[in-house]
Amino acid sequence: MPLTLTLAHRRRTTTAAALSLAATLLLAACSNPSDGGTTEVADGSGAKAKINLSPEQHRVTTGKVDSIADEVPERIRKRGTLEVIGSSSSAAPLGFHATDNKTVIGVEPDLAHLVADVLGLKVRRTTASWENIFVGLDSGKYDVGLSNITVTEDRKEKYDFATYRKDNLGFEAKKGSGLKVRGPKDVAGRTVAVGSGTNQEKLLIEWSKANVKAGRKPVDIKYYQNDSDTYLALQSGRIDIYLGPNPTAAYHAASTGKTEVVGTYSGAGAELQGLIAATTKKDSGLVKPLAAALDHVIDNGSYAKVLKRWGLSDEAVTKSRINPPGLPKTGE
Repeated sequence: MPLTLTLAHRRRTTTAAALSLAATLLLAACSNPSDGGTTEVADGSGAKAKINLSPEQHRVTTGKVDSIADEVPERIRKRGTLEVIGSSSSAAPLGFHATDNKTVIGVEPDLAHLVADVLGLKVRRTTASWENIFVGLDSGKYDVGLSNITVTEDRKEKYDFATYRKDNLGFEAKKGSGLKVRGPKDVAGRTVAVGSGTNQEKLLIEWSKANVKAGRKPVDIKYYQNDSDTYLALQSGRIDIYLGPNPTAAYHAASTGKTEVVGTYSGAGAELQGLIAATTKKDSGLVKPLAAALDHVIDNGSYAKVLKRWGLSDEAVTKSRINPPGLPKTGE
């Protein structure tokens, strides 16, 4: 369902856009085969680090905390694994394939392993299409979704959330397009691609409605099966803009040199900072230990190390919040 913020509210999104990673996630150079496959990253402070793109990740680890592990539901403790579901799409630096084209790496897998360390569990990660992430959680087949999932008021009716990153969206266009996106009028009559079922789609649908109401042209919304098809459409001029997670947009723009981020927006709208969260079936009993595990790794510094190695330090949170206010429902 679409966003419910008014057009006037959205015009105040410049403040939210200041939280953008576009200016803080700066990537230089392509992968270097002689170095096992790396990409150089510079964060907002200018400090540089190399992202390891190889399957040998040498992940940041931490120790088990018995008092937190004991809070995990018994069925999961007995099994000994944390069944994690993530998106099958390849979206660096969130979750994508290493240089062997099969090992999934990224900030989301790293955080899954870090949390599992605290809980004394081994990660068993499965990938699925976006909609099937929620189907898997609903059925109880998977314990937790870690896949750049935004907290929304609609989702809170069915799921519990333990937050772990800020959520910002990015409008990506062909380099040199001259486009700037600050609000609905900037996409009026434009052809924009977006992922189905995402909060980005909700934003775009609502902006299109706001344009029609203001006497402007609606947005021509397009959907593609994968990012490769989307970027092909962007380069060929079949679409003007691609709206997706800002970390992915910034990474792709900087690493390819063919696109640029032409606008950003908070994932929860103009009045609320969006938050990304570990997602579990409502009342599964897992959200409290997940939040406690996240708080522990935030406090001991291992969380900061994970975000730094993927160039996402500016998305850090200081505490994991359980079911905080999220993207509003339609009509609110």
